[in-house]
Amino acid sequence: MTRRLISSGSPFEKTFGYSRAVIDGDMIYVSGTTGYDYATMTMPDDVAEQTRNIFKTVAKVLEEAGSSLEHIVRAQYFVTDQTYCEPVLTICGEVLGDIRPAAGIYVVAGLLKPEMKVEIEVTARMPR
Repeated sequence: MTRRLISSGSPFEKTFGYSRAVIDGDMIYVSGTTGYDYATMTMPDDVAEQTRNIFKTVAKVLEEAGSSLEHIVRAQYFVTDQTYCEPVLTICGEVLGDIRPAAGIYVVAGLLKPEMKVEIEVTARMPR
């Protein structure tokens, strides 16, 4: 399989020079994804809703790649406040509870824009 780029349609991808995901061999590397609703380009204030939006975007990207959430092998969660850990991890448990990828959560000083409270990056495999 050759290297293939996937776009979610976000204007940030071309402007900032990255792809929503890159398929290389049987691996899919999904870029850090924030909680925008890309259909409306709006960002909910609630960190749990941002997390739900992230998983919707990631699921769509993985589907386009020919994979799915169940093939995630690694996840990294970045939050801008320690109090966001529990709501973010609760949604992660709802979405990934049976999948159980290797994961880590990190409290960071900030993300690209102040309204961004959580960013998630995943690595997945193509189905076998």
